[in-house]
Amino acid sequence: MRSPERYELIFADAAVPGAEDVVVVHRTDSSGPGGHPVYADDTGIVRAEISDRAEVRMIASGGQQVYAAAVSARPVA
Repeated sequence: MRSPERYELIFADAAVPGAEDVVVVHRTDSSGPGGHPVYADDTGIVRAEISDRAEVRMIASGGQQVYAAAVSARPVA
Protein backbone atom coordinates (compact mmCIF):
# COMPACT_ATOMS: atom_id res chain seq x y z
CA MET A 1 0.00 0.00 0.00
CA ARG A 2 1.35 3.42 -0.95
CA SER A 3 1.51 6.17 1.65
CA PRO A 4 -0.81 9.17 1.28
CA GLU A 5 0.39 11.95 -1.01
CA ARG A 6 -0.28 14.72 1.54
CA TYR A 7 -0.45 15.14 5.30
CA GLU A 8 -1.23 17.94 7.68
CA LEU A 9 1.47 18.29 10.32
CA ILE A 10 0.03 19.59 13.57
CA PHE A 11 2.46 21.43 15.85
CA ALA A 12 1.05 21.78 19.37
CA ASP A 13 2.11 24.70 21.55
CA ALA A 14 2.67 23.36 25.07
CA ALA A 15 2.66 26.90 26.49
CA VAL A 16 -0.84 27.61 25.15
CA PRO A 17 -3.34 24.77 25.66
CA GLY A 18 -5.32 24.08 22.50
CA ALA A 19 -3.07 26.24 20.31
CA GLU A 20 -1.64 24.58 17.22
CA ASP A 21 -0.07 25.40 13.88
CA VAL A 22 -0.91 23.28 10.84
CA VAL A 23 1.37 22.86 7.81
CA VAL A 24 0.42 20.81 4.73
CA VAL A 25 3.26 18.65 3.38
CA HIS A 26 3.44 16.54 0.23
CA ARG A 27 5.29 13.32 -0.48
CA THR A 28 8.77 13.64 -2.03
CA ASP A 29 10.89 11.03 -3.80
CA SER A 30 13.19 10.80 -0.75
CA SER A 31 13.22 8.34 2.13
CA GLY A 32 14.23 9.23 5.66
CA PRO A 33 16.63 7.47 8.05
CA GLY A 34 13.88 5.04 9.08
CA GLY A 35 13.16 4.08 5.45
CA HIS A 36 9.80 5.87 5.34
CA PRO A 37 8.80 8.57 2.82
CA VAL A 38 9.90 12.16 3.40
CA TYR A 39 7.26 14.87 3.10
CA ALA A 40 7.93 18.59 2.61
CA ASP A 41 5.95 21.82 2.47
CA ASP A 42 6.01 23.97 -0.68
CA THR A 43 9.02 25.94 0.59
CA GLY A 44 11.07 22.83 1.40
CA ILE A 45 11.78 24.22 4.86
CA VAL A 46 9.42 21.92 6.79
CA ARG A 47 10.47 18.31 6.17
CA ALA A 48 9.32 15.17 7.98
CA GLU A 49 9.63 11.43 7.64
CA ILE A 50 6.17 9.91 8.20
CA SER A 51 5.68 6.19 8.79
CA ASP A 52 2.74 4.10 7.61
CA ARG A 53 1.35 4.52 11.16
CA ALA A 54 1.56 8.35 10.90
CA GLU A 55 4.58 8.52 13.24
CA VAL A 56 6.47 11.74 12.56
CA ARG A 57 10.23 12.31 12.61
CA MET A 58 11.10 15.91 11.77
CA ILE A 59 14.12 16.45 9.50
CA ALA A 60 16.03 19.70 9.86
CA SER A 61 16.57 21.58 6.61
CA GLY A 62 18.88 24.13 8.26
CA GLY A 63 21.42 24.29 11.05
CA GLN A 64 19.36 26.30 13.52
CA GLN A 65 15.96 24.56 13.29
CA VAL A 66 14.38 23.30 16.47
CA TYR A 67 10.94 21.74 16.23
CA ALA A 68 8.25 21.44 18.87
CA ALA A 69 8.24 18.15 20.70
CA ALA A 70 4.56 17.51 20.03
CA VAL A 71 4.05 16.97 16.28
CA SER A 72 1.36 14.72 14.84
CA ALA A 73 0.20 13.97 11.28
CA ARG A 74 -3.17 13.36 9.67
CA PRO A 75 -3.69 12.38 6.03
CA VAL A 76 -5.28 14.91 3.69
CA ALA A 77 -7.95 13.44 1.45
